[in-house]
Amino acid sequence: MNYTSKTTTVIAWICRIAAAVILLQTLFFKFTGAPESVYIFSKVGLEPWGRIGSGVAELIAAILILFPPTTWLGAGLALAVMAGAIFSHLTILGIVVMDDGGLLFGLALAVAVCSVVLLFLQRRRLPLIGAYL
Repeated sequence: MNYTSKTTTVIAWICRIAAAVILLQTLFFKFTGAPESVYIFSKVGLEPWGRIGSGVAELIAAILILFPPTTWLGAGLALAVMAGAIFSHLTILGIVVMDDGGLLFGLALAVAVCSVVLLFLQRRRLPLIGAYL
């Protein structure tokens, strides 16, 4: 294994762990109906099914991200969910939600960036287009 491969492997695992930890950490609040989660999904008109559904999608994404053969699939799912979260923050919710200082928005951006990095690193595994990249 050369230096580039080691560096790529380390970067991939940092992104995998960071994204999975963030995704898994937020599940408690979504599944227990924490006031901030209920407020967010009520404001976008998706309470309770959007809250629970996004929690399930985030759980699946975190598991897939941590398993190297399915990292690309988990990263794609996480990126899709985070794109929805970022869009909601920019259009309906605002960056700061319930005086959180923009923490949730920042976490969504962090997961999105990690997902993009993972998709780039695993671009050859992507169905249909991977062979051409």
